[in-house]
Amino acid sequence: MTGQIGERPWGTYEVLTESDIYKVKRITVVPGGRLSLQSHQYRAEHWVVVTGIATVTVGENVQEVAMNEHVHIPLQAKHRLENYTDDLVVLIEVQSGLYLGEDDIMRYEDIYGRD
Repeated sequence: MTGQIGERPWGTYEVLTESDIYKVKRITVVPGGRLSLQSHQYRAEHWVVVTGIATVTVGENVQEVAMNEHVHIPLQAKHRLENYTDDLVVLIEVQSGLYLGEDDIMRYEDIYGRD
């Protein structure tokens, strides 16, 4: 649903637009925030950092991604987004796939104790 805002322990997300096969979100990660190490069975993601410096894990690769840089997360790849800085990280996430529900998350590690 466009305009949907979700509060999470690591920050927030807002759905900017969506269709049956894609969804675009603005994700804000607070300083020290860390999304779970996760994968998705039905969607791939593409992240573009618009503010701050994100630490991004995709598979075994860990890299810093700064403003105007991007990273692709293939279907079923384990991935994580972290903010080790004192500033907010804001990115645009483009999801594409056959199913885009929030329940398409397989968590492997989560510092907030979520399943």
